[in-house]
Amino acid sequence: LTELIPTLLKELGATAHPDGALMRFDQFLARLPAGVQLFSLFYSNPGLLRLVATIMGSAPRIAEHLAQKPSLLDAVLDPGFLETLPSLDELRADAEAHLARAIDYQDVLDFDRRWTADRRFQIGVQLLTARIDAERAGQAFADVAQSVLSALCPRVEAEFARQHGGFGGTRLAVVAMGKLGSREMTVTSDLDLMFVYDLPPETEDSDGEKPLPPALYYSRLSQRIINAITTLTNEGQLYEVDMRLRPSGNAGPLACSVQAFESYQHETAWTWEHMALVRARVILGPKPLCDRLDAAIK
Repeated sequence: LTELIPTLLKELGATAHPDGALMRFDQFLARLPAGVQLFSLFYSNPGLLRLVATIMGSAPRIAEHLAQKPSLLDAVLDPGFLETLPSLDELRADAEAHLARAIDYQDVLDFDRRWTADRRFQIGVQLLTARIDAERAGQAFADVAQSVLSALCPRVEAEFARQHGGFGGTRLAVVAMGKLGSREMTVTSDLDLMFVYDLPPETEDSDGEKPLPPALYYSRLSQRIINAITTLTNEGQLYEVDMRLRPSGNAGPLACSVQAFESYQHETAWTWEHMALVRARVILGPKPLCDRLDAAIK
């Protein structure tokens, strides 16, 4: 530490907010089980010390996550960490593999938050170090959100079906609106979502132990998905969710049938609601329903 002090003070002093950087670095050290390994790491990797100082002085959210999970410094040393960002398909596969290790539903909620935070950390560091620009970061943040929803929603639906059954396979689609829909997210963006289901009009109750009619079933399932995203666990919150862009806004049901969606957009929707559809993108659901929704939106 004595040998590092001059370099440490120089790097912290060169940040946007030196005093804040020093305080955050102190908090970071206080949460470590031991500091010797970290100082050895800094001693042999001066560039890593410079990066950590930059994070502490310029990016409080990234600094907070690093303080909670110092092991991320090992990932930063991987040559690929600062060079490339994974594609959407790679992110989906990684999120699925991560959540597949969950033993129970609580694990699912914790694991998806850890995975998302780690991925957002990588994007934030690449943005901070100018490896990517704001446009590419926006796309990457959106891909992370879409990937974790792709892994989370089927598990929420399976948990819900244990009590209420289902209607013979997945019949719910998730439509991304706002910044998620246009892939322009920031680290603080919430998720603007719409839930749409597809069932024949004459469909009766679900086939579970506690059956529900379709409209009530999918409204409650949608609420369960929202809760899974927004609930605070030991790992924090995944995202905030905004449902105000759904048909009829806050006055409408959380989920609507595809027939009701099409009818609303053609007959009832306001001009600003059609404007909002410019950013709409179907991100999850059975292919026939996704294709129908894409056509309706276009």
